[in-house]
Amino acid sequence: MEVVGLLCLAAAVLAWGIVRVWDLWERRKSQEQAGLLGGGTRSLLVIAHPDDEAMFFAPTILGLARLRHRVSLLCFSAGNYYNQGEIRKKELLQSCEVLGIPPSSVMIIDHRDFPDDPGVQWDTQRVADVVLQHVEDNGINLVVTFDAGGVSGHRNHAALYAAVRSLHAEGRLPKGCSVLTLQSVSLLRKYLSLLDLPCCLLRAPHVLFVLSRGEAAQAQRAMSRHRSQLLWFRRLYVLFSRYMRINSLHFL
Repeated sequence: MEVVGLLCLAAAVLAWGIVRVWDLWERRKSQEQAGLLGGGTRSLLVIAHPDDEAMFFAPTILGLARLRHRVSLLCFSAGNYYNQGEIRKKELLQSCEVLGIPPSSVMIIDHRDFPDDPGVQWDTQRVADVVLQHVEDNGINLVVTFDAGGVSGHRNHAALYAAVRSLHAEGRLPKGCSVLTLQSVSLLRKYLSLLDLPCCLLRAPHVLFVLSRGEAAQAQRAMSRHRSQLLWFRRLYVLFSRYMRINSLHFL
């Protein structure tokens, strides 16, 4: 009985802690809306494969939309590793529609220079040139992509970071164009869902997006459009991954 009592007490303390953290987040959200990101910005999400937008960046996409950003997407491959490229292109467009990105704002690059292959290192300069042209042609003010860890350690993800970082370091981006990178976390934190929120706040990211219950359902609907990818372990990912509820990002 004592053990049961202790477990109940621990659960109560945990629930209280989550509520307190959520209150802090709500205050932070109001500061964020009047802070660095502002509103009315043209934002570009740069991803490597169809489903990256829903698996990793859904909180960012919906959070930016909440701040009245016009979000467009640049995907560097068709996801053809298992010869499913044509299917995955269609799934990406369907997912983006759920997330509020119209087809006219989605560009998918299907080129032999950027194969969907974790064993191939994409050329940093080639990737950088494509990103820069897209930024300049579309008047982009904010670029969002992976950090050096690429969330999952995928080399294609890391290649996008290397390219955007080189553009930023060399001063090649247009004046006033900022770069946000998605923070990679440990395997344990990756599957804590909302329980990772206290750790996020303690580490004080530059930008933090947390989805409400309704927005989380929208993110799950977006991921459900990637039917070709919904193997059993990805279904577990949708349920437990913090990236389906939380995105912590840092400016370069």
